[in-house]
Amino acid sequence: MLVSSPTYFVEDGVSTHIFLMNNSLTYSVEDILQAIAKEESFTGIDLQGVNLEGANLAGANLSGANLNRANLAGANCQGTDFRGTFLIEANLIGTNLQNSLMHRTQLQKATLEKANLEGAKLELACYDMATIWPQDYDYKTCGAVGPHARLSGVFLNTANLRYADLRHANLRGAYLSGADLTRANLQGAALSGANLQRAFLTGACLRDARLNGAELQGADFRATDLTNASFDNVANIAGADFTNARGLTDSTRKMLCGCLFKNTETWNAYTRTHTTDSLGCQEF
Repeated sequence: MLVSSPTYFVEDGVSTHIFLMNNSLTYSVEDILQAIAKEESFTGIDLQGVNLEGANLAGANLSGANLNRANLAGANCQGTDFRGTFLIEANLIGTNLQNSLMHRTQLQKATLEKANLEGAKLELACYDMATIWPQDYDYKTCGAVGPHARLSGVFLNTANLRYADLRHANLRGAYLSGADLTRANLQGAALSGANLQRAFLTGACLRDARLNGAELQGADFRATDLTNASFDNVANIAGADFTNARGLTDSTRKMLCGCLFKNTETWNAYTRTHTTDSLGCQEF
């Protein structure tokens, strides 16, 4: 029987990695294959760096396992369940991932060169600029979350997207209410018409982001970089907290404080700060 290990979190400023302490536990390929045959749960199992090159893992349930830096090159993972699995920096070169389930899989810095992703379900899997995709694979439209992703209208309410790399992503009309985007990189992202009510954007980068017509009630913009961000046609910012936000020009602050925005005195129930105070509206 495989034994799960306690978790601890490391925030490296780029992405949030979850590492599992192995308590000196090591598993052979035979152990893993036997556990798969017995349909044991891999949730919380530490398999970091395991060498499964060329292994037959077809149909296996590896959901929730920690396979960071694992070698799965050339493995047969057809129909394998990788939901919620950590494959950060994993070697997936030439891996058969046909019809695999990869919902919310962590693929930052993973190498999927020459992998077969036909029919793979990648909705809400996370990748970054260092993820290497198969040539000609249209990763931008597969439903995964990462730079340049096309996620218009996607439902991400209350999603954990801390440290996510969403540079230049298309999130027009996306539902992000209550989402945790703490320190996420949203530089150049298109967020026009998005629902960001009560979203956590503390320390996020929103340089050059387009927030035109977005719903921002109760959003937490504390210490956010808003340089050159656009807020045209925003209808309501009641309860939004802009404390220590960077890059807001006086003209933008004045516009946000203007008469078109009613109820800006509403305070943020989480940060306990009034919108008018966070924007310094008293100056205008």
